[in-house]
Amino acid sequence: MSYLLLAPELVLISVSILVLLLGLFIKEKKILGYVSIAALLVALLLVLGSFNVRESFVGYPFYSAVVVDSFAQFFNILFLTVALLVCIASLEYYGNNPSQDEYYFLVFIATTGMMLVAIANDLIVLFIGFELASLSTYALAGFDKNSKFGAEGAMKYFIFGGLSSAVLLFGISLAYGISGTVNILEMKEFLAAHAARFESIAILAMLLILAGFGFKMALVPFHMWAPDTYEGSPSVISALLAAGSKKMGFVAAFRVFLLALIAVKLQWYLAFAILAVITMTLGNVLAIMQNSVKRMLAYSSIAHAGYIAIAFAVIAYSSNAAQTALAGAAMHALSHALATASAFIAVAAVGLIYPKNDILENYDGLGKTAPTTALLMTVMLLSLAGIPPTFGFYTKFVLFLSAIQAELIGLAIIAVLNSALSVYYYARVIMRMYWGKPKTEKVKESPAYVTAMIIAVVITVILGLYPNPISEWAYGAAEAVLR
Repeated sequence: MSYLLLAPELVLISVSILVLLLGLFIKEKKILGYVSIAALLVALLLVLGSFNVRESFVGYPFYSAVVVDSFAQFFNILFLTVALLVCIASLEYYGNNPSQDEYYFLVFIATTGMMLVAIANDLIVLFIGFELASLSTYALAGFDKNSKFGAEGAMKYFIFGGLSSAVLLFGISLAYGISGTVNILEMKEFLAAHAARFESIAILAMLLILAGFGFKMALVPFHMWAPDTYEGSPSVISALLAAGSKKMGFVAAFRVFLLALIAVKLQWYLAFAILAVITMTLGNVLAIMQNSVKRMLAYSSIAHAGYIAIAFAVIAYSSNAAQTALAGAAMHALSHALATASAFIAVAAVGLIYPKNDILENYDGLGKTAPTTALLMTVMLLSLAGIPPTFGFYTKFVLFLSAIQAELIGLAIIAVLNSALSVYYYARVIMRMYWGKPKTEKVKESPAYVTAMIIAVVITVILGLYPNPISEWAYGAAEAVLR
């Protein structure tokens, strides 16, 4: 047993406390941002160095409550990369804020909670990770205390989040009540052996847990909080919520519901297919109607949650296509995280030019006003739309291919049509940036914002042109969960 596999989480917890203590004694608090970036890089290297492992930590003190495998490490890389982009961008966004110590502390605690969910093999550990990330992001969503929209968004996020936590905990209590354990693998074995006896209450427990996860994933009808929260939150925190916190819901759902599908023999696929179709369609249709780019990205994020939810339907319907579906979902979670985080950072960059409001007209002529930001945002919008040779195209291809392999042709066609529909509202922003009339002269662009966006764009383009390594990792991660 190697406790070094838990070193990334320990690094984040230690540095979060260090940042909070340093904030008491230093006046130049911008240095805390650089400390945070260095710590995230160390944690990221530790995860990359132990990707192809599996350790269940049997016995004292964890008793199989956590498992470090390639699936957990894949999502840990996602969470750490998003946190890194957010912290780099925050050097500009909060560079002069006197509360930077509290800010970076909350970002680290939120990231630690997400990573804890990724390695959870126990429903109580999973719930603790959920709450650790949720409580931190509630505070971060309202971090701009003078913003009335921020206060409104944070309040809605808190209320819906509290309700979802109660529903999730009730589902966990039912699952524990019938199985006598909170260990996910032991619960699977119990349900597989006693499915006929406890089927009805097991279904209810899984539905309640799904509702709790659905809030974080922003699946319809649990999506209502997302547009207002993303719009009202600081743009860098919107990036963290859409790219990191949301993916936490998916990694938890894959852990729990893959086992539920095995243990409780029901035709789940139709329900998941309908959920995926409604989510992607509603997200895309409402995104078209938005004049705020942040709200557009929020509804776009809901649509992408629908694309990822295709994997649930495929896995429930066909074991032959399950690995492709799960690998595609994991890769699309990564591609969407990179693209949407970078897009929200671009919104923050535009906010330096037009600080009063976030409207589509602010992007008129951005290709001349802020050419680097416009170019980088264009690449990420193309990735969100699934245009080659970006990574977003490849991940959508694999995800939709899994539906075809499972012979869910109708679902695949609807997904492709929705992806085509999304091109309209992404292209609308690009056209305004390059064909709109500039409102102001060329401005100096923020090095912090540009650096964060360049990192995301470079990764997106490289993985789009040469996806083999990440594809092998994703298929290996999927195999680790399915076997």
